Order: sequence, then structure tokens, then C-alpha cells
Amino acid sequence: MAGKTLNHYTLIKITDPFWLLDPDQQKQNLLAMTQAYQMVGAGINFYQVSPLKPEIDLMVWNALPLEKNSAEAEFFDRLGRAQSSTRRYFQPVQALWGYTKPSVYSKASSSQEIDPFAPHRETYLVLYPFVKTIRWYLLGKDTRQGMMNEHIRIGHQYPDIKQLLLYSFGVQDQEFIVVYEMEDLYRFSELVNELRGSNVREYTQRDTPVYTAVWRSPSELSNLFQGKTEQ
Repeated sequence: MAGKTLNHYTLIKITDPFWLLDPDQQKQNLLAMTQAYQMVGAGINFYQVSPLKPEIDLMVWNALPLEKNSAEAEFFDRLGRAQSSTRRYFQPVQALWGYTKPSVYSKASSSQEIDPFAPHRETYLVLYPFVKTIRWYLLGKDTRQGMMNEHIRIGHQYPDIKQLLLYSFGVQDQEFIVVYEMEDLYRFSELVNELRGSNVREYTQRDTPVYTAVWRSPSELSNLFQGKTEQ
């Protein structure tokens, strides 16, 4: 992936007043929400989270290249405006974001690396915040490289599963955000199960909560959450 990018994931809960609207009004507000977020970044994708995680309904993934020092400030200004204009019905409840940069453990580019600006997205997206233990950073570079080589080897056995590693040091509570894309969710679960047996697992302090989502086009999303609650 050429150049630095910022990737931001907004996790959204649909508020109670939305469910009191007529279906046509619900659809109109969902479309307005997608249009507002589409003005924020260079890459934009929408995901259905509920009922996979009932306390969150939607996820919006925004990505942009970092071409100047003010890029983040301008991005967060646009994002704040989009959220303010849609907050009555679509309440942001969590934000995860970080930067891309070259891996220190693998110098070669990989066909399994996610391109945030690709025109096609896989059906499933899984992401989670990730924190290493203090002991990990006190290990020698060669020791860490050896354990990561095993981790990378296992990942290469699943070439259909793509990954994006985001760095959040100093700007969020986690150190990394690990993002996966795939068409076969069961196969992804098998990959994670196998990774649990690698030595590097000992140095994981936290890798939850996990967010699993299904990609939806704006038009699909506008038809997805509809139904009026009786007063």
C-alpha cells in the first residue's frame, strides 16, 4: 500500500425515535445518513452489525490518504459535521481508528493486504482493538521476529483472508486495530483458532471487543432497518 492512510470505524446505534417513524421516513433518514458520511473520506463503506452484536446496529468505515499535516484535522471536522447532522437517529457509540505503515516484521508487500480504497469489498469484516504486554516490547528484535515469522506462516495458509493492520499508538486506548476481510466466516474462525496456538499469543494483553459485520451498499442499508414500533 503506497503512502500513509488513516482508517476510521464509527460504530452506530439506531436511536429509539427512529423506530417511531413511518417506513418511508426511516428509509429517507438512512439514505441521508449514508450521504452525509460519504462526504467525509476518500474511501467509504457501510456495514450491518446487528444482530451479530445486538448493542450496535451499523458500522461506517472511512479511509483517506494523509497528504498533509492538516489532513486529520480536516477529516475530523467533516466527520463531526456528518455525525452532528444525523445524531438524532444514528448515535455514534464507539470509534476505532489508526494509521497504516510498513510492517517491521515483513518487508515484502502481500496480496493479503487490504486496500481501503478498492472498489470491491468482501462480504464480511472483522475488527478488534489489540494491546501487547509490556514483556513483548522488552524482548529482543530477533526473538520477536522469530515468533512473528510463525504467525505470518499460519496466515499465509489462508490466502483468501485479507488483513489490514492499523497503528494507534498514542492516539487511542489500544496499540493496534486488526482488520480482516473474507468471504468465508467459518474459515476465518478456523484461522483464529490456529493462531491461538502460536507462541506470540502469550504476549497478548487484550484483543477484545470483537466486531463482526456484513458489508452493505447504501441502497441495501436503506432497506435493511425498517419497521415501526407502536406507541
